[in-house]
Amino acid sequence: MPAWVHVPGGRAASVYRVSRTRTERLVNLVICLLSTRRFLTAAQIAATVPGYEHDPEDARDHEAFQRKFERDKAELRELGVPLETGTASVFDAEPGYRIAHREYALPDIPLEPDEAAAVGIAARLWQHAGLAAAASSGLAKLRAAGVDVDPQATLGLEPMVTVDPAFAPLTAAARDRREVVFDYRVPDRDEPNRRRLQPWGVVCWRGRWYVVGHDLDRAATRCFRLSRVVGAVRVTGAPGGYEPPAGVDLISHVARWSGPVERTGRATVLAVPGRAAGLRRWAVGVTAGPDGDRLVLPYADVDVLAGQLVGYGPDVRVLDPPEVREAVIQRLKEIAARHDDLAVAGGAR
Repeated sequence: MPAWVHVPGGRAASVYRVSRTRTERLVNLVICLLSTRRFLTAAQIAATVPGYEHDPEDARDHEAFQRKFERDKAELRELGVPLETGTASVFDAEPGYRIAHREYALPDIPLEPDEAAAVGIAARLWQHAGLAAAASSGLAKLRAAGVDVDPQATLGLEPMVTVDPAFAPLTAAARDRREVVFDYRVPDRDEPNRRRLQPWGVVCWRGRWYVVGHDLDRAATRCFRLSRVVGAVRVTGAPGGYEPPAGVDLISHVARWSGPVERTGRATVLAVPGRAAGLRRWAVGVTAGPDGDRLVLPYADVDVLAGQLVGYGPDVRVLDPPEVREAVIQRLKEIAARHDDLAVAGGAR
């Protein structure tokens, strides 16, 4: 998911560019490793993938590239991308990298006519092509560098983004430097609390959206997860009503606040044999049975896991725990309700 940052002026604007550059670099790295038929060394990747430019003769610059490349490889593997390490021949001393096509590709997904229609509606609603140009430029640069590109490898690869309802009003308020008021619910409380905030920006961290700013009631810097905002965000301040601090690093603040992701939960799902390849790579246990394959999945957040499982449709059924099953059912009900609303609106035209 693209990591956007919307903040007004100053060095904070560079945070937006850095976050987007990192996202584009990862997309280009995936396209690069999918598009080649051979292993590419780190030096070849640095010469062709935008975002890895550096002076290999400068020890400090080259060390910075190596750290960046190691972080990107680790993130791709954490996301389930089957990154392979090997050499093109026995004479190669340096290892190379590529993405295993068979492991990465999804199996054929048969859809009934009504299911295909629902997928089409969802694609039109949620598609976001902000990285399409970056993907195209990455392929062009690979070809110019003499890399053997497979033109069929990335067919159907399109960037997607989903955001919470609070995203638009909070990003607009951060851009215009206007105070806002919203209700916010935390997990250990039943009722939401009213928050007054001077938003500095909105960032995406580990698949979740957060707003960072100055909490007026607590007179301190705070960040809030957008999915926990209840109801509408109301703008209360005049444009230009405050100035964010210079040099603020929103991503680092959210990372410190959220802490490490500990996947201590375990969910058991029943998968159709040969389906749900992504879940199988992620599972910590797979047991074949007469009614399907039982996958044990580690998770940290029920809502995040439910959102992932819904994408597999009828190929996956949650067995345990009940909280995950109920969250998936609720997601499916919401999708069905939106589909019915769109069908009614379409018929009214």
